[in-house]
Amino acid sequence: MGRVLEADYDQLLLLPPSVEDWVGADHPARFVRDFVDALDLESLGFAVPEGRTGRPPYAPGLLLKAWLYGYFRKIRSARALEAACCDSMGFVWLTGNLGPDHNTLWRFWHRNREALKAVFRQSVRVAVRADLVDLALQAVDGTKMAAQASTAKAWHKKGLEERLAKLDEAVAEIADQVARAEEAEAGGVRLPEAMADAARRREAIASALAALREAGEEHLHPDEPEARIMRCAEGRRLGYNAQAVTEASHRLVVAAEVTGEANDYGQLAPMLREAKETVGRAAAATVADSGYCSGEQLARAEAQETPALVTIPKRPHARGPGYAKSAFRYDAQRDAYICPHGQTLPFERTRRWRGKHESRVYRCAAPDCPRRGECTRDRRGRAVEREPFPEAMERQRRRQEREENRLLMRRRGEIAELPFARVKHLMEFRRWTARGLRNARAQWAVLCTTLNLKVLYGLWRTGRLPASALSG
Repeated sequence: MGRVLEADYDQLLLLPPSVEDWVGADHPARFVRDFVDALDLESLGFAVPEGRTGRPPYAPGLLLKAWLYGYFRKIRSARALEAACCDSMGFVWLTGNLGPDHNTLWRFWHRNREALKAVFRQSVRVAVRADLVDLALQAVDGTKMAAQASTAKAWHKKGLEERLAKLDEAVAEIADQVARAEEAEAGGVRLPEAMADAARRREAIASALAALREAGEEHLHPDEPEARIMRCAEGRRLGYNAQAVTEASHRLVVAAEVTGEANDYGQLAPMLREAKETVGRAAAATVADSGYCSGEQLARAEAQETPALVTIPKRPHARGPGYAKSAFRYDAQRDAYICPHGQTLPFERTRRWRGKHESRVYRCAAPDCPRRGECTRDRRGRAVEREPFPEAMERQRRRQEREENRLLMRRRGEIAELPFARVKHLMEFRRWTARGLRNARAQWAVLCTTLNLKVLYGLWRTGRLPASALSG
C-alpha cells in the first residue's frame, strides 16, 4: 500500500514561506493590484487620510483593491469582506496581511461613493487605450432590481386609506359604546384603552398619507424614499432602474447609471452623452428597444451628435398594407392628417405621452369610408397620433428604412442584455444590498467595473493587454 499524506501540524519550517509565493503569476488579485496601482486616486476624488494621531489609517488604494477583488469573488458585504481578508489567500496577499475590519471597509465605501463611479470610467479608458472598444455599434438597455428596503413594509396609499376607514369605523363604534355606558351608569366613564390605541394608529396612518401626498407618490418607504415601485424579476417591487451602454466587440460597459424612474423613456440622451464623454467620442450607432422611443430624446441625441436607432412601437390600428402611419400626410395649415385616399383626419384631442408630454390625436371624420375595414380595427374610426417632436420621429423612421440599419437593430438583444445576464446569474446579484439611490449608483458602478475588469483580466493573463493600457 502506498504512503498516505496527512497534515503534519507540528512541522517547523527553517525558512517560512512567502505570501508572494502563494499567489500565482496570473492570479486575478495581481491584475486588480496592477489596475489600482495605475490610478491616481486623489485626482479621482478619493479621500486621502492624514493619519496625524492614533492608529495609522489604511491607504485608500488598499481598501479599493479589497472591494474590487471582493466583487470579483462575489463578496459584497463589509463583514464578509473582513472575513475574507483574514481567511482567503488572494485577499491576504492583496492587503499585505493587514486585515481591515468591516467598519473601516464600510466607511471607505460610504465616503467614496462618487469616486467609485470615477473608477468605472477608468476601466473604460483602459479598454479604449487597448483599442478594445467598438465605436461602430453600441447598445443601451436597463434592468429593474428590487431595493434593499422591503416593499411589504412600505406605505401604500390604497391600503392606508382602507385601514384608515376601518379605524374610523372602530373608533365610532367604541365612542358609541362609551356613550351608552355613560347613560346607563352614574358618573364619568374612563376612556377605553382600545380607543386610545386606535387613535394613535389613526394618527400614524394619517401622517403617512400626508407624507405620500407631499411626495406625490402612491407608494413610499419611509427609510428609502427614493425607491419607486417598478416591475422587477420578482414582480412589482420598490426598486431602482439600472442603465448600461455596452459596446459590441468585447461587451464592455461604457456607461452606467441608476435612476429612480420606473421606465426607460427619458434615459436615451443622458446615457449616450455619458458614453461619449467616457470613451472620448460617440459610436457610429447605438441601438435601443421601444422603451427608449421618445421624440424628445431622439432630438436631444441628434443635438449632442450621438446617433441612435430606437425601435418604434407598432400601432395596432392599421390592418392592411399601405395604411401605416407613414402613409398619412400631415397638413400643417389645416392641422389635420390626410389619408392615402384623400380623407381628412381632423384634430380630436390631446393625450399625455407617457406622463411627460402631450401628443395630439387626429381621427377620421368619414364613418362611411369604403376603405375603413382595411384601414383600422377601431370602431370609432382610424386615429393617428402626432407625438411630441414629430420631426425627430420622422427622421428616425427614414433611418430605419435602410437595410444596414435594420441589421444593426437586430443585434440589440445579444449586445445589450449580456451584461445584465452576467450580473444577475454569474455574479448572483439580483437585489441592491445598500439603501438609497447614491449607494445603488456606487454599487452599480463597481459591478460594471468588475464586468469590465473580468474582460480585461482575460486578456491580461494571456498577454494580450498592453502594459501601456494600464499605465497610460
